[in-house]
Amino acid sequence: MKTAFSLLLLCAFILPSCSTKTAQEEGFRILVLTERGGQHGGFTDAGLKWLEEKSGELNFEFTEVNNTDSINEAFLSRYQVFIQLDYPPYHWTDDAQRAFTRYIDEGLGGWIGFHHASLLGEFDGYSMWQWFSEFMGDIRFKNYIAPLADGTIRVEDETHPVMKGVSESFTVPDDEFYTFNNNPRPNVHVLANVDESSYKPDSDIKMGDHPVVWVNPRKKAPNVYFLIGHSSKLFDTEDFKTMFSNAILWAAGK
Repeated sequence: MKTAFSLLLLCAFILPSCSTKTAQEEGFRILVLTERGGQHGGFTDAGLKWLEEKSGELNFEFTEVNNTDSINEAFLSRYQVFIQLDYPPYHWTDDAQRAFTRYIDEGLGGWIGFHHASLLGEFDGYSMWQWFSEFMGDIRFKNYIAPLADGTIRVEDETHPVMKGVSESFTVPDDEFYTFNNNPRPNVHVLANVDESSYKPDSDIKMGDHPVVWVNPRKKAPNVYFLIGHSSKLFDTEDFKTMFSNAILWAAGK
């Protein structure tokens, strides 16, 4: 016992390098729910490649699943972060819905969602998941820019950890820029919006005030949604990759 106590004193006062790891140095696990193939397949593939490249730097391991069949409370308890990489908010099993709702409402982990995660409404024979609609700011999908457009993203809250080191404004390529029946702003905290006058090519599909990155502070879990996430070209955009890295660390409590 005396020897062990002496070693603790040595680590604490003489050899600080052997003291307890910082929060960011401790590894964590991420569950990635993906949508493979189709029009979002390129973004998903690029995202998985980027996660593999960043895993060592940010000190995480990740598991990919392509459906929600395996997701329940016990399964989710293994992961500190849940990334919804363009997977829609329907075609979930009842167990997965219950487990995910508890994960977010009780703050059992962090969540990052992209693009297709806000495809809320009646699609492919499935009814809308009302809880998920409220989670996203009480919204329902209305329209989108089908031909795709570049757009200028404007940061609103540069003090939020997700926006650390992100340019005040930057362009994202080839996105669909969903519009909704309601503006989520009254029910969420907006981190960034898109300047609709910047669309190239121009589009008449607009919301006016158009949030594209937001968090829902009413939930215990740290959560952030990115409306962008259609093209693999996003992973050539430094500001997007900075936001994604920041979001992972923030969602993991790092």
